[in-house]
Amino acid sequence: MRLHDLKPRPGARHRRKRLGQGESSGHGKTSGRGGKGQTARSGSSIRIGFEGGQMPLIRRIPKRGFNNARHTTRYLPVNLEALNQFDDGARIDEMALRAAGLANGKAAGIKILGDGELTKKLTVNVSAFSASAKAKIEAKGGACELLNPKPAPVARAAKPAKPAKAKAEPAKTPEP
Repeated sequence: MRLHDLKPRPGARHRRKRLGQGESSGHGKTSGRGGKGQTARSGSSIRIGFEGGQMPLIRRIPKRGFNNARHTTRYLPVNLEALNQFDDGARIDEMALRAAGLANGKAAGIKILGDGELTKKLTVNVSAFSASAKAKIEAKGGACELLNPKPAPVARAAKPAKPAKAKAEPAKTPEP
């Protein structure tokens, strides 16, 4: 094969749409731009959501309420069954799980779920465990270590009661 024999792969090149080539071509007259107006002109671009100066829908609808999805902690799930590929007595952490290809992607940490049966004694050090996974690991003689245990919630002191405000009564004028 020589340089003059090289060709692009089939489908890699296609001819561009030829506009303004007469009415019967299907792309004549307005050349696929519709009627008159801003979008028919060259160089026109209207940003997404623009409604011609009218208040856009996204700004018209109310935005209220609490959205819990913004504040959730997202974990990468790893089932208990998948941990059987490690050696008996091994210490498993996030790096070992990622190296084995069991936890891929970005997240706050890894959570071990209790799906399947564990056949080996393992020491697992990750961000979170489901209750069933923790029970199964400890039943085999293994250990569950939390990577970053959450601090215990601090009890708040009760706020002191506010003193009641005395209402000012309007001054009465003496009657003659």
